[in-house]
Formats: sequence, structure tokens, C-alpha cells
Amino acid sequence: MRKKQQIEHTPLLVLSLLAVEDMYGYQMILELARRSNRTFDMKEGTLYPVLHGLEQQGYVEAYRQEAPTGRVRKYYHLTKKGGEALRTESESWRRYSGAVDAVLRSSALGLA
Repeated sequence: MRKKQQIEHTPLLVLSLLAVEDMYGYQMILELARRSNRTFDMKEGTLYPVLHGLEQQGYVEAYRQEAPTGRVRKYYHLTKKGGEALRTESESWRRYSGAVDAVLRSSALGLA
């Protein structure tokens, strides 16, 4: 059950990361793990299909840039449309998680 929830909300998490700064794939994986205290330990096989889907929807744009090491990396940038989707989906998530919390709190009261 937990895995399914993570996959369903992976696009929201990725858009949220890109709202702060442009990032390349592996950077997103590391940053998501760091910000979530390793709750989200995303694999490349999960991230890249999500990024490609977001790109097809016009939520992110990709570009290549040379890193200080000389390696060329593919960075992703949040578009205006992606920012709007992030705001909408964030609000939807807040309503959903608030409702789950309300049910859990009421259940905990019955267990006490």
C-alpha cells in the first residue's frame, strides 16, 4: 500500500523539487531522499518515466548543460504550466492528507 501511494504522488514530489531550482535526475533523487529523511528513496527506473511524462504534459522542459566536471547533464526546468499544476496538485494533496489525518485521529481516540 505504501509503495502505491509513493508512485501516485511522485510527479507532485518532482514538481515540488523543480519549483526551487533546475535539477538533473540524480540530483533530484539525492535531494528527495535528503528532504524526506530517506522516506523517499527513489530509483532511476521510477524517476525518469515520471520526468518524461511531465515533459510530454508540458510541465517541465529539459536542457543540457556542462557541469564543472566537464560532464554534460540533462537538467529539468519547471514551466509556467508545471507551476500551475503544482499549485493545484499541492492543494489536492493537502485536502487528501488532512482527511486521512482526521480519520486516523478519530480512530486513535476510539483506541484510547
